[in-house]
Amino acid sequence: QVQLVESGGGLVQAGGSLRLSCAASGRTFSNYAMGWFRQAPGKEREFVAAIKWSGGTTLFADSVKGRFTISRDNAKNAVYLQMNSLKPEDTAIYYCVLNKLNRIYYSPALYDYWGQGTQVTVSS
Repeated sequence: QVQLVESGGGLVQAGGSLRLSCAASGRTFSNYAMGWFRQAPGKEREFVAAIKWSGGTTLFADSVKGRFTISRDNAKNAVYLQMNSLKPEDTAIYYCVLNKLNRIYYSPALYDYWGQGTQVTVSS
């Protein structure tokens, strides 16, 4: 099994920044993709960003392009989400995900492992 543990969430004012981290442990794979989803109260879980093993291929939701960046440190089995110019509509629980075949998708159903989530709240 793989465990994903997120950290870095919190309360921030609109226009501010936060950096989320996610560390993977347990069973390892030779190459795997990682990413982030989020879910706001009363809404469906939505894709935020994802990155392949090499770090050279990334995918972003239109709503966060130009504001969020994703990166990873394979030596630490970690992925990071740098969130800038935060808006109240970014408020959600953010989940770290992993795809063991190093594929990135918009669909949450195609990720094999999920973290427990970390709350991000952006005040206006």
